[in-house]
Amino acid sequence: MNGRSIYLLAALLGGSILPIQVALNTLLRRYVGEPMQVTFISYAAGTLASLLICLVLRYPAPSMAMLTQTSWWMWIGGCLGTLYVWSTIFATPQIGAALTLALTIAGQMIAALFLDQYGAIGLNKVPASPERVAGVVLVVLGVSLVAYTKRSG
Repeated sequence: MNGRSIYLLAALLGGSILPIQVALNTLLRRYVGEPMQVTFISYAAGTLASLLICLVLRYPAPSMAMLTQTSWWMWIGGCLGTLYVWSTIFATPQIGAALTLALTIAGQMIAALFLDQYGAIGLNKVPASPERVAGVVLVVLGVSLVAYTKRSG
């Protein structure tokens, strides 16, 4: 296995876990109520899991010197994650997990193409080549096929 393969597998694994997370959060909503309440529970559990992993692996806490070198806007990643988790909990009961995730993937691909093209938010620039744009267009076409599926009943 070459060096790049581990990153490709990690991304594939992360993606394969998302539908399970969406299904679990949607099920939890039936018992808890509001999507934002479930989002809070999901993030609280994730925070505890992250803390436990850091403790078990003995990662040192970041120093204040390190933290003060950051900008305020670098801290909103968790807020954006909250919006993502909430949106999937909100949408899935109405449009289904497949369409919810297809739309989130299309949105991710479109945004990522722009971020890569401009090297935004500290990313390395990766040009939006015709092949990459075609790949995103195919993702959007795939979403259209998922959306077109007629509901039974």
